[in-house]
Amino acid sequence: MKRRDFSKLLGAAAIAPVVTPLGAFRGMGPSAPARASGPRRAWSFVASVSECCSCDIPCSCNFGRPEQDKPCHGTRLIELREGQIDGASLAGIAFAVTFYMGQWTRVYIDDSMTAAQFAALDQLLPVAFGGFDRGARVKERVSMSIERTATTLRYSMPESTVEMRLMPGLDGEPIRIANLPNPAYQDYVQYESVVHTHQGPDAQWTYSGTNGFQSVMRASG
Repeated sequence: MKRRDFSKLLGAAAIAPVVTPLGAFRGMGPSAPARASGPRRAWSFVASVSECCSCDIPCSCNFGRPEQDKPCHGTRLIELREGQIDGASLAGIAFAVTFYMGQWTRVYIDDSMTAAQFAALDQLLPVAFGGFDRGARVKERVSMSIERTATTLRYSMPESTVEMRLMPGLDGEPIRIANLPNPAYQDYVQYESVVHTHQGPDAQWTYSGTNGFQSVMRASG
């Protein structure tokens, strides 16, 4: 699947308490059509998005021009700043997704969240992050570490670690890119990976010096 198609699924479209086994998701990769399940839900949110992937800088996938000759491996952190689904607050929810583009995802959910936040995310994932949700080989509550400075961000889970640093532009100011063709990539600021590793049952990789970014996602449905 092309990244531009994969990205559309993320903004277009239940989590087990601890781990959802692969068998429960056979035949439901990111390209599978959305399936209605119960009444339509009303939702909206604003989220901070942080990602490193294996693509060169800048990642052409984010411009709708995916590379065709090599795989895209990535890990994305999504932190919901505000929002609601059917009146339930989404503020403070955090989860990360490690993915092999078009092949599989692994969804890691911050285990420090409240029961109400887990329940709200359980409702939100299928409708707002359908590609990630349907492609998930596992959805797991894990310990997550998130550390920020003015120019760096580091986040880690048991299987994946990302450290990125701000790329300076003219006069040392951040490099900002406007109006990218996806609601997940607004207020886009360019970073580069310092460390991007994954050691899981599906794949293992280590990258440095590849694309990274932080952005804002505004979505509703």
